[in-house]
Amino acid sequence: MGMLEGKVAIITGAGRGIGRAAAEMFAEQGADVVICDLDVGPAEETAAIVGKNGRRALVVAGDICDPKMPQEIMTAAANKFGRLDILVNNAGYSADAVIHRMTDEQFQAMLDIHLIAPFRLIRASCPLMRDQAKKELEEGIVVRRKIVNVSSIVAFGAPGQANYSSAKAGLIGLTKAVAKEWAPFNIHCNCVAFGGVDTRLTGPKEAGFTVKGHAIGVPQALIDARKETNPNARRMATPREAASGIFYLASPLSDFVNGDLIMVDGGARA
Repeated sequence: MGMLEGKVAIITGAGRGIGRAAAEMFAEQGADVVICDLDVGPAEETAAIVGKNGRRALVVAGDICDPKMPQEIMTAAANKFGRLDILVNNAGYSADAVIHRMTDEQFQAMLDIHLIAPFRLIRASCPLMRDQAKKELEEGIVVRRKIVNVSSIVAFGAPGQANYSSAKAGLIGLTKAVAKEWAPFNIHCNCVAFGGVDTRLTGPKEAGFTVKGHAIGVPQALIDARKETNPNARRMATPREAASGIFYLASPLSDFVNGDLIMVDGGARA
């Protein structure tokens, strides 16, 4: 029996990278997974991986920055599975610029995806998580539920990423507030901060990938410079290595961890 046997998880940004790796790990450990992604094709590919591991998958494709989307996700999860045990706020992208050239739209876009969307998803999860837990406690039943928010070492500041840094720092504050509010209901809310992970977000910007019209990636010259100046940055984490941090915070292994920030950065900030 896996550590997540019988659990239901929602993972945003699960079509690729860290989110897909987390969905695979969750399924391997017995969880059914609601796969949320902007792009339906990659989301369905992740669903197939979940299915190969013998678990059920539900794809809910769309833009989680749409104010209606969080409730649509929760309704779909309730209709399909009737419960929710784990919520992983993983979806994100970058819209980099030095601050004197950064537009209001770039700044707001990062707040929308990395802070406001997680807030709305947590709020929308209330009937399936907080309210359900309250009913269970009245009956003497204890069920432990988990919320995992994905932040970044960039939350501590990075040149060219004032918007991303601000949003990811705010997410840490949201995590701690939710942890305190929902602890009485055995719902733990924690945050994982990643360093470099081998995804489209950290690959060469010259590859030409975009999300919602924003170019993503890091200039090759900066990638090379970081490798020269920071020995701990020579190797990026694989998506599965990063997802292991999410799995820890979503599993019974972290049942005495709440309101915390776990660094998964290979020693980059050491």
